[in-house]
Amino acid sequence: VQLQASGGGLVQAGGSLRLSCAATRSTHNINAMAWYRQAPGKQRELVAKITTGDKTNYSDSVKGRFTISRANIKNTIYLQMNSLKPEDTAVYYCLAANTYWGKGTQVTVSS
Repeated sequence: VQLQASGGGLVQAGGSLRLSCAATRSTHNINAMAWYRQAPGKQRELVAKITTGDKTNYSDSVKGRFTISRANIKNTIYLQMNSLKPEDTAVYYCLAANTYWGKGTQVTVSS
């Protein structure tokens, strides 16, 4: 499975972005898909995860602000990010089946 993330960019604090991650094959049978992020000098961390039945989990730092969703017909997952903060600045990566990583997309939030 190859994954392509997109939708990153530069936004002011309080703004919104929607990230997309498109897979080269159907995501319907992929149990778990997730978004991670890595800020400069920090370890990669889990942001949000979606599993079978569209069960979702979020890190405490984004809970209530970010929403992960999937559109299996488009082989795509999304990350809607609202009320962005400067500390959300990072490269965001998608992960499928706990195995396949996509190339990251840069999100920069200015204060």
